[in-house]
Amino acid sequence: MDRATNDIEDLLRRHAPQVLGALVRRYGHFDPAEDSVQEALIAAAEQWPRDGIPDNPRGWLIKVASRRLTDRLRSDEARRRREETAAALTPADAFVAPPPGEGPAGAGPSGPGRAPSEDDTLTLLFLCCHPALSPAAQIALTLRAVGGLTTAEIARAHLVPEATMAQRISRAKRAVRGTHFRQPDARDRDQRLAAVLQVLYLIFNEGYTATAGPDLHRTDLAREAIRLTRAVRRLLPREGRVTGLLALMVLTEARTPARTGPDGELIPLDEQDRARWDRTAVAEGIALAEEALTQGPAGDYQLQAAIAALHDEAERAEDTDWPQILALYDVLVRRSPDPAAALGRAVAVAMVHGPRAGLAEVDALAGAAGGAGAAPGTAGAAAGTADAGGAGGHRNHRLDAVRGHLLERAGEPDAARTAYRAAADATLSEPEASYLRRRADRLDRPDG
Repeated sequence: MDRATNDIEDLLRRHAPQVLGALVRRYGHFDPAEDSVQEALIAAAEQWPRDGIPDNPRGWLIKVASRRLTDRLRSDEARRRREETAAALTPADAFVAPPPGEGPAGAGPSGPGRAPSEDDTLTLLFLCCHPALSPAAQIALTLRAVGGLTTAEIARAHLVPEATMAQRISRAKRAVRGTHFRQPDARDRDQRLAAVLQVLYLIFNEGYTATAGPDLHRTDLAREAIRLTRAVRRLLPREGRVTGLLALMVLTEARTPARTGPDGELIPLDEQDRARWDRTAVAEGIALAEEALTQGPAGDYQLQAAIAALHDEAERAEDTDWPQILALYDVLVRRSPDPAAALGRAVAVAMVHGPRAGLAEVDALAGAAGGAGAAPGTAGAAAGTADAGGAGGHRNHRLDAVRGHLLERAGEPDAARTAYRAAADATLSEPEASYLRRRADRLDRPDG
């Protein structure tokens, strides 16, 4: 594949969600709009290598997609008239899109009003993260509509049959059908933005440490989450939550080259070769984390990014500034009752005050949760058990994994072995389970 073809593919990938966002905002039909955008992308892929890239590629795509959508909607309307059911199905003007250049200001590609912009990407993200949808549906629809992944790719990433994922996406589209596709007003903007960021956070977590299966890391999901978060930050550059989330992702992903061995085995953070970390990404992440802390009051993402920055700044594991990390966790836990943050704080307590103090915190969390654990996020790495926590997310086995590590440090090999094996039995991630069993087996040896 030549460079020009690659450039066109990258351009189409970048503009696709913007074009889809523009169409659903203007015409209000998700499925027909998605089909029309796909037709426009196919037309561009055929014509642009031959005729050259137009001066305004996004405008070209919106114009072509709008024409295809208008034709499709008019055809649907004609069919409904033939069936004499249009009046019963919908208000008279609900499904008739104005032709290009006509209708209210900004309604058509050539009409007046605001020019097509990346704001449409944010509009589409708000739609995909509509509160009517479950988190699983929000993630699937975001990856499909904004990320541009195929249904098969999303299904593989979540280890479910393609038909199951297709049904999930179809149900999500039906759930938001009839929604007014516009930016939320100031009253609910913060809530909708929080949902968008949470979905991106969950996508990254699943990519950085897969919930199940043979692979520890799903590069496509982690990178897609970072790409989409960058797009949101371009639109909201002074929003501290967005900057903080991007910093957290970049700093966490920077460790990827060192977190697995030659055979894909998991390597704990305190044993990683830090020379293999992506130092360019570390520098970017630290700069973003510092900037995020200047953008208003520090929220959860900013605080987690600051913790990740302290880990990545340390040239050696023993250089980690654990007292400062504990101070940040103290603030984070006071802000939110998140069990991941609470477990992270327990690890930091152990690193500052000793394993017995950490175990007391872990036991208190186990009692409060009825024995269920949660992912420590950056703390999972901090504990030295494994760089497997990603940026957060629920993992029932993590509490036992952390307990095993602290018991081992406290000189209780039998109890540590039991905790490691319980954690291994609870996780569906094969690399994590293998790592935890190796830790347990090592304690069986006299020199363990």
